[in-house]
Amino acid sequence: MKNLVVAAAFVAAASTAQAGSMADPMIEAPVIVEAAASSSGGMVIPLLILVAVAAAAAS
Repeated sequence: MKNLVVAAAFVAAASTAQAGSMADPMIEAPVIVEAAASSSGGMVIPLLILVAVAAAAAS
């Protein structure tokens, strides 16, 4: 009976020891996508205001 308990303990220890691997898990880096903005996107409205002021000053 004692041998059966010892054998069961060895089987349990061996099965838990082999459950995982020693290799590091591969973790992929998240993909980051930036929104593309045009360089003149912030200049359109100020240029339109400048043209309107110049037209008002000229008349």
